[in-house]
Amino acid sequence: MYINFPYQIGTYGRTSTTDRSGHIQNLIRQVLFTAPGERVNRPDFGSGLNQLVFEPNSVELTATVQFLVKGALQQWLSEVIEVEEVRIEAFSSTLRIFIVFIEIESGTRDEVTFERSF
Repeated sequence: MYINFPYQIGTYGRTSTTDRSGHIQNLIRQVLFTAPGERVNRPDFGSGLNQLVFEPNSVELTATVQFLVKGALQQWLSEVIEVEEVRIEAFSSTLRIFIVFIEIESGTRDEVTFERSF
């Protein structure tokens, strides 16, 4: 069992936990939505995704996000997952990120989707 992120109080007032798959999704979420400079002891941790909040929605933005996401995941989670594919859909003020990856320990292929409204 792994501690759930963000931290939550679960059943019977104890720390909420998750399984391995949920833990990996939590790790991906942390990398994507942490801004570089936000963590004191790891100032370069994160993807910088939130810094694109005021950028106009365009093909260039989609390509930039795809590059940022894949690079950050490879840098910070390369021992845990192998990123197969990153797809980005952008419409109005919403960005949808599809990530297909293989969990290195088990060899399991999985997909996760995140949405961020700006």
